[in-house]
Amino acid sequence: MREKSLVAYKNKPAVITEIGEKIGIVLDKEKLNVREKDIEVLHPGPCSLADIHLLEGDIHGAWELLEDEQTDFAELAEIVYGEYSPASAWSLFNILLDGLYFYGNVKSIQIRTREDVAIIEKKRSNRQNAYAERDEFLARLKARKLLADDGKFLQDVEALAYGQTEKSRTLRDICVTETPENAHRLLLDTGAWDFFVNPHPARFGCRMVSAQESVPPLPDEERVDMTGLPAFAIDNAWSTDPDDAISFGGNCLFVHISDPASSIQPNSAVDQEARARGATLYLPETTSRMLCEDSLSIFALGLSEKSPALTFKMTLNKDFSLANTEIFPSWVKVTRLTYETAERLVELEGLFKFAENNLQRRIESGAVNIDLPEVHITIKERNISIEPVVAYASANMVRECMLFAGEAAAQWAVERQLPFPFVAQEAGDLPKELLPGMAGSYQIRRCMHPRSISAKPGFHFGLGLAAYTQVTSPLRRYIDLLAHEQIRAFLKNAEIITEDDLFVRLATGDAAATATVKAERASRAHWTTAYLADKKGSLWDGFMMEKRGNNRSVVMIPRLGIETQVLLRRDFEPNEPITLKLSTVRLPENEIVFSENV
Repeated sequence: MREKSLVAYKNKPAVITEIGEKIGIVLDKEKLNVREKDIEVLHPGPCSLADIHLLEGDIHGAWELLEDEQTDFAELAEIVYGEYSPASAWSLFNILLDGLYFYGNVKSIQIRTREDVAIIEKKRSNRQNAYAERDEFLARLKARKLLADDGKFLQDVEALAYGQTEKSRTLRDICVTETPENAHRLLLDTGAWDFFVNPHPARFGCRMVSAQESVPPLPDEERVDMTGLPAFAIDNAWSTDPDDAISFGGNCLFVHISDPASSIQPNSAVDQEARARGATLYLPETTSRMLCEDSLSIFALGLSEKSPALTFKMTLNKDFSLANTEIFPSWVKVTRLTYETAERLVELEGLFKFAENNLQRRIESGAVNIDLPEVHITIKERNISIEPVVAYASANMVRECMLFAGEAAAQWAVERQLPFPFVAQEAGDLPKELLPGMAGSYQIRRCMHPRSISAKPGFHFGLGLAAYTQVTSPLRRYIDLLAHEQIRAFLKNAEIITEDDLFVRLATGDAAATATVKAERASRAHWTTAYLADKKGSLWDGFMMEKRGNNRSVVMIPRLGIETQVLLRRDFEPNEPITLKLSTVRLPENEIVFSENV
């Protein structure tokens, strides 16, 4: 190594200008001081950067000539280029970087075998073909004329649409902003997806299959035989997982609840999977259960001749207030009813009377009642159906019984100073004068604070209850399952879950349940938008809910179960009917735009 020698620095040609503690070099007209180990001497010189250019040589011929031989850098330069010069040295260095026939460095030249060269050439050919194939795909994509097998190029687009990544090479290549909505739109535009692909559950981290961990068999334990007392599981006609039933006898209300906690141990694999899900995911197209599908045949009420249950026996005072609560494992014989059938059943008269009194008691304690239209969305054979949910009195009756059980369970836990998953809600800022009808219910809902879950009891403003918990759905809500695990531990004098541990499990389960709720809400919006996609210009009956300013108002469309902001030309009174026209539907954004029909 000496001054004016040709060297390689970071795979670029440079010439040594000075040798000292560090090596002075000139690189692209820039002078640098570098360490000796960071450069590789290619030619002793003398040379200048003006001498450096790439030469043409017979690389393949040299490789064939030297097969099974050894060589060095200078000799190989002479064989390939007929001379060992700064230009040939720089050219040979680039051959080594390419690595097809020769590889290594100036001090050690390695010669590829024929087998190695064939493998490398095949890989390079495949890579070049892949580049060409992708360029052809991008051209077809821009023209929106994809081939049947182009789906392999759209995997990154689908991953972005599903929220599994934040990047998409394909969108970047066609200069489209990388967002889930843009990815969704591209998949729709190209026909890779249609309206029946719902990406929203995946975006919230929800799995589209039921839990896989098997629930252990029902343990052999003593249960109170209550099969002689009529018990009724009342729900919508489409319900497939009945997890609560009610009985009424004398001065006692019985709420029988499915009993998976009898088999599921706290912090077991089944418990952890349920906690990670938070709740069963109910979608119009499928149901993804918190517990495995097989658990229904064991624990769902009324699917067998008799069912295991955890019974809450609530003794009532004459005014239907709570006198005492007992909780015990039981066997029950359950009759399943729809809300419609329950309306006409004489045996339920006592329960209807209890429910009326309980509702009045809660209202006197400050409870609020929100009554807004609901719809049920179903997907069958690629047809979307949206039907109004009928407001049956029996549904309200069942709700009051379940709320009473939650109140009783909370009081039972408080009396025993038991760490428990309590549900509370801060008081809402209600207006002094509520509007009547749907507009009033909309007002109330807008003023409500989110509910909170804690290991300590608190007042629930919306329900008008001093303490409340959820215990009636352990098959489909983790918080309920956790409550049952704690109840059973206490009843068996086993080790209870500590307050700190309970809080951690609550936080994890509630976060997962919140994601499930958001996925369900976004999915309902998706299917509603898809349902309206081919109905532009159609007319819909709405009702005025609230004025928002700038002539914009919130209008409720009961037939669809949605609220929408609409630009209105005149002032409408709350609850006043309005006819709307569907103007725009954008599925990727779940955006539906209506206008006033004039």
